[in-house]
Amino acid sequence: MKILITGTAGFIGSHLANKLIARGDEVVGLDSINDYYDQSVKYGRLERAGIAKDDIEYGQLKQSTHHENYQFIQLQLEDKAAIDALFATEKFDAVCNLAAQAGVRYSLQNPQAYINANIVGFMNILEACRHYGVDNLSYASSSSVYGLNESLPFSTSDNVDHPISLYAATKKSNELMAHTYSHLFGIRTTGLRFFTVYGPWGRPDMALFLFTKAALEGREIEVFNNGDMLRDFTYVDDIVEGVTRVIDNPASGRSEWRGAKPDPSTSSAPYKIYNIGNNNPVKLMDFIQAIENALGREIPKKMMPLQAGDVPATYADVADLVEDMDYQPATPVQEGIDKFVAWYRDFFKV
Repeated sequence: MKILITGTAGFIGSHLANKLIARGDEVVGLDSINDYYDQSVKYGRLERAGIAKDDIEYGQLKQSTHHENYQFIQLQLEDKAAIDALFATEKFDAVCNLAAQAGVRYSLQNPQAYINANIVGFMNILEACRHYGVDNLSYASSSSVYGLNESLPFSTSDNVDHPISLYAATKKSNELMAHTYSHLFGIRTTGLRFFTVYGPWGRPDMALFLFTKAALEGREIEVFNNGDMLRDFTYVDDIVEGVTRVIDNPASGRSEWRGAKPDPSTSSAPYKIYNIGNNNPVKLMDFIQAIENALGREIPKKMMPLQAGDVPATYADVADLVEDMDYQPATPVQEGIDKFVAWYRDFFKV
């Protein structure tokens, strides 16, 4: 297939691009390369795939020096004219939209960035799929959509109308927008609710990166909710395998679906929502212990209250993913953290 992956300077997007390139798909990567976090990590991900920082020009497709089946373009999703021109020229078979303004806490500081990238940008992707003949769209949602829901494990059949951050609200909006385009225009759309993804090349604003950096610099770490947190930490390779299977098996309408008793995770339209999580939540203090094991040192801790926008527990019900895709994430946390720490030491030479 010829596949557009947005967010390929990002964490999940870079891993997905490398996997699809390796199996022989023709991939076009797209990213705005914004400064939300350390751009050296973003450029490092791109360089790993043969896209040199000095060669990048906004709006210009650049050929990878490592892979003949990979090109990259720097674009903002909210740049509608440029997005339309790319779709018109490249004629994609499938789109995986992983580009977004990420982060729960940052949405309290800069809400407009989330509207621009996650609402306007996603609308431009939907419109481009509609007008340029792409009927296979997968996209990143988030476990954050579960908000105030306390029914564990989180199920895609649960109501998710109580978000507690603007980030979560934009992701819920993406799901609603996608359903509309599936219903009206027959675009096959699949939303992926990711649960706390971690691993090599991970985001510098995430706990694993922050804790590892602080520990190697001899600083204490802030442990929120006094450590009383559960997270369904999911290794990035497991996530990417799940995304790949979704791209290969786009959504179809369910003939048994009934509006009298609607399941929000599916539809009579070609629309589906999946959780992708480890289905095995880990206590935050156990996660920190695994980091200490990998580093061979104890990390000083400062206990803090729960932050605004955070939820105390996440836990994914992945029954639909197992049933439909014959797949379930399974990488043990200690193994995943060991691989991250090895990458971190190598990349930052510490």
